[in-house]
Amino acid sequence: MSDASEPPVSPEDEPVNGIIDAPFDSALSDRYLVYALSTITARSLPDLRDGLKPVHRRLLWAMRQLKLDPTGAYKKSARVVGDTIGKYHPHGDTSVYDAMVRLAQDFSLRFPLVDGQGNFGNIDGDNAAAYRYTEARLTAAAIELMAGLDDGTVDYKPTYNGEEEEPEIFPGLFPNLLANGASGIAVGMATSIPPHNVAEVIDATTHLIDNPKCEPDELMQFVLGPDFPTGGQLVDSAASIADAYRTGRGSFRIRSRWNVEDQGRGTWNAVVTEIPYGVQKGKLIEAIANLINDKKLPILADVRDESTEDIRIVLEPRSRSVDAETLMDSLFRLTDLENKFPLNLNVLGADRTPRVLGLKEVLTQWIAHQIEVLVRRSTHRLTKIDDRVELLDGYLITYLNLDRVIEIIRTEDEPKAVMMAEFNLTDRQAEAILNMRLRSLRKLEEMEIRNERDKLLAERAELAALIESPARQRTKLKKDLAALRTRYGPETLLGKRRTLVEEAALAREIPLEAMIEKEPITVIMSQRGWVRAMKGHAALDAADAVKFKEGDGPAFAFHAQTTDKILLAAEDGRFFTLAADKLPGGRGFGEPVRLMIDLPDGVGIVDLFPARAEERILLAASDGKGFVAKASEIVAETRKGKQVVNLRTGAKLVVVRIIGAGHDYVAAVGDNRKLVVFPLEELPEMTRGQGVTIQKYKDGGLSDAVSFVFAEGLSWAMGGDSGRTRTESDLTMWRVARGAAGRMPPTGFPRNNRFG
Repeated sequence: MSDASEPPVSPEDEPVNGIIDAPFDSALSDRYLVYALSTITARSLPDLRDGLKPVHRRLLWAMRQLKLDPTGAYKKSARVVGDTIGKYHPHGDTSVYDAMVRLAQDFSLRFPLVDGQGNFGNIDGDNAAAYRYTEARLTAAAIELMAGLDDGTVDYKPTYNGEEEEPEIFPGLFPNLLANGASGIAVGMATSIPPHNVAEVIDATTHLIDNPKCEPDELMQFVLGPDFPTGGQLVDSAASIADAYRTGRGSFRIRSRWNVEDQGRGTWNAVVTEIPYGVQKGKLIEAIANLINDKKLPILADVRDESTEDIRIVLEPRSRSVDAETLMDSLFRLTDLENKFPLNLNVLGADRTPRVLGLKEVLTQWIAHQIEVLVRRSTHRLTKIDDRVELLDGYLITYLNLDRVIEIIRTEDEPKAVMMAEFNLTDRQAEAILNMRLRSLRKLEEMEIRNERDKLLAERAELAALIESPARQRTKLKKDLAALRTRYGPETLLGKRRTLVEEAALAREIPLEAMIEKEPITVIMSQRGWVRAMKGHAALDAADAVKFKEGDGPAFAFHAQTTDKILLAAEDGRFFTLAADKLPGGRGFGEPVRLMIDLPDGVGIVDLFPARAEERILLAASDGKGFVAKASEIVAETRKGKQVVNLRTGAKLVVVRIIGAGHDYVAAVGDNRKLVVFPLEELPEMTRGQGVTIQKYKDGGLSDAVSFVFAEGLSWAMGGDSGRTRTESDLTMWRVARGAAGRMPPTGFPRNNRFG
């Protein structure tokens, strides 16, 4: 009753029906939590007990209701999908059919649960035909997974519309979770379980039944690792595999299986016969072909797909001298001929709670489920036996008092009540006697009833003992598992292990030189930064005769190999790396180097030269600071290059000189034409920095610097076209400590202050 003091609420102030005034964040979180829980428990994660998601379970249940047994006729997939979404799984037909297709693909499931007839897709990645064209029925594995559904082993729940019932779980002994694996992405979690060999899983389970307190690693003597339907080779170490199964998280490195086929006359081809699980063959071959077209794998000449029902990918090397192991290691690193399959044993337990479990925990809980199924089946059978024995006892009373029973039936208006009172019968017994056929009233029937009753009582005693004894339950489960193992043992076609477990080292990182055909080239760069590579080692003095754009001319020219890395030094102290085999050809004017690297506009190029890992380089800036760097340390792997020389404001990198063998001194000359000579060891070796002071200046800066052999004297080029050099052998006057101001150079030193 409302408070009389409160003013009446006007119709305008009343909330609109269906609109609730609540904080947006709480409303959103509440609704998202419902969605997340639904995704986790009813869509994406498999149940530990039967290894199925709801869509798969409902598909198989619908096929069972349609009586699509392995020995029966096929039915259209459209009928199966229609029954599934109409009665049990109210979702899109496309998603349901896709789930059904996967259950039928022998390259997706180690033990397919659907026997498909028609186009159900292929390992190339082609899609299945529409469901109006394909047909399906159950496989023997699916029947074994559903065995016991009529024996009271599991609970049933109403379907989404309440018109029918569906099982909450499948009770069969087939270990589907590990046998076929599962994958899925929920909200905030995911699952990834590879397929396994059924015989190995059964052996591990039997060992665990006998030794429930065994260490997790003991199970690895039975479960060698995943057993993929597409085969391949598991190349991880035993310790790595055991650690993954112990924790329930990890990954498995799967490599293609291949062999070398001799083509005669010293030539050969590599033939891939098995590829990693989940890799589409069509995309794999396309990726290999792209490597050839992009010249990223020059030692491979061609790839051909000669597959029929079996996979056969032919890899043709560039020449007979190519090493097969080098070729395959390169492909393992660059393509999905080797990949990793993740292990994330995240499953729903009997309490519908998602957990990441190790192999031992998964098998332990699965054993508990199968023990429960065994007890429930035995209890259900016990009830059936009691019901039958009750009727058989009534039949025996009938035969012992046959004449009196007939008389009661003929003379009494209510024979049922009279018989129950006279012979102490139950209602079910009396009803069964009244429903007996006359042809059953033969003398031989009494013996059959007594024999049947004795057999049932003996079976009842065994079942009662089984229900009361955990030891008997474990023995019975082991016996049933042994019978299942005979059908999926390693000697059978379906049960034979397909994935080879053999440890192998990581694929080697093949050096660039091994991947590129080595050829001589002459690299030429113009003053405006246009670069090209001419085939062969042309005369360097002929670079002036090479055509350039109008107003342009030669700047750098040197000999190299296609396997070299070319270093470009910029005025801002940054070094860039160019692949010699990627340089544009000698025809035309080449291409601007700024298209290949991120060289800022306005920043000049100091030097261009081939990198030699063993060489050292003298680096100096215009402010007179410098150091020594190793060529191998300044190679950059990206377009942005690598900052090597840190410059002060206003300074530029002006000297990049390769230090020759045996060089022990440095000569430096400034803009003020003063020369200093000091030991090379006084310069530090660094990978990045400003360095130390080479020469001191009042005005101007460093003009040039060079390393040389002190005992041989300092040489410089004389002017003009003579090509002659001059050498100053007595350098006593200029021999000072690093950082000195220096003295005027010897007579005849070039006016441009360059050593040449």
